[in-house]
Amino acid sequence: MADAALRLTALAEELLGEKLPVRIRAWDGSESGPPGAPVLVIRHRRALRRLLWKPGELGLARAWVAGELDIEGDLYEALDLMASLIWERGGETADRVHPVRDPKVRAFAKGLLQLAGPLPPPPPPPEEVRRRTGTLHTKRRDRQAISHHYDVGNDFYELVLGPSMVYSCAYWENGGTLEDAQRDKLDLVCRKLALKEGDRLLDVGCGWGSMAIHAAREYGARVTGVTLSVEQAAFARKRIAQEGLTDRIEIRVQDYRDVRDGPYDAISSIGMAEHVGSVRFREYADDLYALLKPGGRLLNHQIARRPEKDESAYHVDDFIDAYVFPDGELAPVGRTVATLEEAGFEARDVETLREHYALTLRRWVANLEEHWDRAVRMTSPGRARVWRLYMAACALSFEHNKIGVNQILAVRPAEGGVAGLPLRARDWTASATG
Repeated sequence: MADAALRLTALAEELLGEKLPVRIRAWDGSESGPPGAPVLVIRHRRALRRLLWKPGELGLARAWVAGELDIEGDLYEALDLMASLIWERGGETADRVHPVRDPKVRAFAKGLLQLAGPLPPPPPPPEEVRRRTGTLHTKRRDRQAISHHYDVGNDFYELVLGPSMVYSCAYWENGGTLEDAQRDKLDLVCRKLALKEGDRLLDVGCGWGSMAIHAAREYGARVTGVTLSVEQAAFARKRIAQEGLTDRIEIRVQDYRDVRDGPYDAISSIGMAEHVGSVRFREYADDLYALLKPGGRLLNHQIARRPEKDESAYHVDDFIDAYVFPDGELAPVGRTVATLEEAGFEARDVETLREHYALTLRRWVANLEEHWDRAVRMTSPGRARVWRLYMAACALSFEHNKIGVNQILAVRPAEGGVAGLPLRARDWTASATG
C-alpha cells in the first residue's frame, strides 16, 4: 500500500501541533495534504535519512541540492508557508522540536526511521563546501571562501545577473529594467561619493568591474578595483579593454588588507563587507580609513541582520554557510556604523534599500528559471538548485524585514573636523543623468 505521504503528514502534524499548509507527494506516488496548495515532493527516501542524521536546515538543504526534495507550485508561497510554520515560531518551537528528550521528537524520529530505512545517509552533495580548517578570516581561508562562491563560471552569473553583471541590489528609482535599475544604483554610489574627473577611487570587492567602468566612463575617475576571485578579475579586465578604459582602471587580484598605495579620494565597498567577518571588521574599517585622504568619502553598501537579544547566540545560517557564502557574517547596521566611527570615520548618511533588494532577487530568480537548462549545463543541477533556493528565500527575508541592506556614507574628517559635505547632505538625490 502506497501511504508514505499520509504517514509523513501525520508525523509532522503530531510534532508541530497543527495542520500542514503544504501538500506532500512521496516517492511511492502517494499524496496527502490540502488540495491546491504547493506540493513538497520527496523524490527518494534518502531525503529522510539525511534529515535523521543531520536534523534541521542542513539536512533539508542537502536533500534539496541533491534533487531528492523539490517543490511544485509557487516557490515563494511554499517557502513562506513553511517559514511561518517552523522557522518563524521563535524559541517556543525550537525548544519543542529539537531536544531529544521530547517524546514528540522521539516519536517523529522513530517514524522517519521506519520510512527511511536503517541505511546510513549518503555523502553530502559535491556542491557543499569542503570542511574548512584554520583560523577564521585569514587571507588564505578568505580566498578559498571567495573562490567557492564566485569562481563557478562567469557565463552562469551572466545568465542570473543579466548584462549589468552587478551582484548587489539594484536601485528601483524609475522602474524600468533590471539593467536600468543597476545603472541607477551605480550612479547613486558615484553621486554620494561626489566623484569628479581625476579622482582616485578604490573599489573594494570590485566584482566583474561594473562599478569601476561606470565611475571611469561617466565621472572620469581613475579606479583601482580589487577582488579575490581570479575569474571575476579576468572578466572585468576584458570588459574594461572593450570599453577602452585600460588607462583609467586597474583590476587586481588582491586582498583589501594588502592595498598600500593610498591615499584615495573615495572608496566604494559594495556587497563586500559581508565577507569580512566580525573578528576582522574593525581591521577592515581601520584599513579603509588609512587609505582615504582627509576629507575622503567611503560608501559602504552592506546587508544587515536584525539585532539579537543575546548577540552571542547569533550563528550563520547553515545552508548559506555550507553552499553559498562560506564564513560570511551579517551584522546589525548599528554595529557597522559604530565600528566605522570607532575607526575614525564620521557617518553622514544611512539609506536603507531593503525593498530594492527583494525586487532585485525576484528578477534574478526569474532570469535563472528562464534559462534553467543552460544554467544546469554551465554548472550542475545541484548548483542551479542552490541558487534558486538561496535567492528566493532571501527575497522573502528582505520583504519580511528579517534582513536589510544599507548604504552608509562616511567621511574621514580633515583637519579641524571639516567633513567637506554640503549643509544639505542629500544633494545626490538629483540624478546626474537626468
